[in-house]
Order: sequence, then C-alpha cells, then structure tokens
Amino acid sequence: MTDPSDCVFCRIAAGQIPADIVADGERWLAFRDLSPQAPTHVLVIPRDHVESLDRLRGRGGGLAAALLEACAEVAAVCGLDDGYRVLTNVGREGGQDVMHLHFHVLGGRRMGWPPG
Repeated sequence: MTDPSDCVFCRIAAGQIPADIVADGERWLAFRDLSPQAPTHVLVIPRDHVESLDRLRGRGGGLAAALLEACAEVAAVCGLDDGYRVLTNVGREGGQDVMHLHFHVLGGRRMGWPPG
C-alpha cells in the first residue's frame, strides 16, 4: 500500500505540486496528463487516497459515481463531443504506475481496439 504522504497524486490534490487543472469537485480533481497519449488526456482522481479501483469495494457507490460523473464533466469541458475513452489500470500487471486511483479521459482522435 502506498503511503499517502509519498503519493504524487495526493500532493497534487493538496496543491503541493502544480498541475494543469481542467475541472474540480468536492471529492475529485481533474488535470492534464504530463505524458499525453491522445490530443486530450486528462486524469481524474479522488481527493482522498484510494489506491486502486479494487479499493473502492465496500465504500458504497458514492465516490465511484462522483468519479464517473467527473469523467463526463471533463469530456464536456474539453469539447469531446465526438466521443472519448475512459479507462483505469488496476495493479502493476494492469499497467498502474501511480498507486492512487485515477481515470484517464482520452479524446481528440479516433481510439483503436484492442487498446493494449
């Protein structure tokens, strides 16, 4: 488990590390990815430290719903009217590099399949 005091996303949410903020809410924050994989690539994170999607189990659906609604809000703010992709990686084998739950909102080009 990642110590929240060592978590880069916790530090961004706390305003200790600057980020290009796209939108924010009471329970979440959205900012541009430093290594974009699409013309629009925004990360949506919970303000509280949650390690991964697996750690949402048993917390009730409120935070999960807020994060998914945030992804839709980010897509609207970014003008992704023609479509977009939302994804999250879970664990090292799933491609998760930062052990703080985050959703990627990708758009601005046609997305291919399969993704990985």
